[in-house]
Amino acid sequence: MNILAFGASSSKNSINKKLAIYATTFFNNADIQIVDLNDFEMPIFSIDNEIENGHPSLAIKFVEHIRAADLIIISFAEHNGSYTTAFKNIFDWTSRVNGKVFQDKKVLLMATSPGPRGGISVLEAAKTRLPFHGANIVGTFSLPEFDKNFSKADGIIHSEYKSNLQELIGNI
Repeated sequence: MNILAFGASSSKNSINKKLAIYATTFFNNADIQIVDLNDFEMPIFSIDNEIENGHPSLAIKFVEHIRAADLIIISFAEHNGSYTTAFKNIFDWTSRVNGKVFQDKKVLLMATSPGPRGGISVLEAAKTRLPFHGANIVGTFSLPEFDKNFSKADGIIHSEYKSNLQELIGNI
């Protein structure tokens, strides 16, 4: 199985990237590719920019990463209840390359935050929107209070949250 994982954030110390990487550790015999959204920084999407310059090569490359995956793990950072600008811009550009961005691939949606809601708002937005763009949502997972429930050495340290994630991944 080929797994593509990323945190939907441009933070250099993204807790969502840490969570996405952690989720990949539950898969045996998988080829894992971790991408960093900072490697896909493109001009702000606009129809005028698209007409004048076409699709950025980085948007095409991102779509190719998705094409090569059997499973996509995305952990969303939440900015004002929605996607980060970094993710939204990549999403906008890639949807112009292929309207079915996720190409009917299995997608595990995750989110975490320092607060008690764990990115629930962005997770719900993604769960609603992404299937219109070819995402076959196989599950969702939210980890509240990241700093309290996650350690660099052990990953998720809250037994119920860890068990929930393991069960979810076991059903994929």
